[in-house]
Amino acid sequence: MKGSPKLEQNKKEEPMSMMSMVVLTGLVGGILWSSIGYLLYVFHFTNVHPNVILEPWALGEWKKQWLGTVISIVFIGIISIGVALIYYAVLKKATSIFVGIGYGIALFLLVFFVLNPIFPGIEPIGELNRNTIITSVCVYVLYGIFIGYSISYEFDELQLRKRQEAEEVPS
Repeated sequence: MKGSPKLEQNKKEEPMSMMSMVVLTGLVGGILWSSIGYLLYVFHFTNVHPNVILEPWALGEWKKQWLGTVISIVFIGIISIGVALIYYAVLKKATSIFVGIGYGIALFLLVFFVLNPIFPGIEPIGELNRNTIITSVCVYVLYGIFIGYSISYEFDELQLRKRQEAEEVPS
């Protein structure tokens, strides 16, 4: 009875599905890095507050208070799920850290150049101070590395597990 597969301790834990991992990575990455962005705002490294995400859609002063900050961070986490899904669809096989860096830079350019008119709380790039630009680029690069490396690593691990399971099956 020692090697019985029916016993709980002999069962293998089923890994999380790849899609669940991508969604979780996006949510955690968005919440983590927007929270760090908020701390960088509090310590005056940047002039961009996470609440800028609410400015075009929400009315009232509540969005500038603590509730607005919490909702903004969660909302950025939800948007980040889409960012992670795009990375998974297009770049999941990339194994270089430079792909994540490039993805982060592309996201920075998208937000600060293309989407800038939507967010009145973000000044045009030419009017931002150097600290804000450097800090924002660094946060976006680290966010891109977090998303990219997490997804690529899990994708590689999944492929490795599939190859190992295929080898274990007797013919």
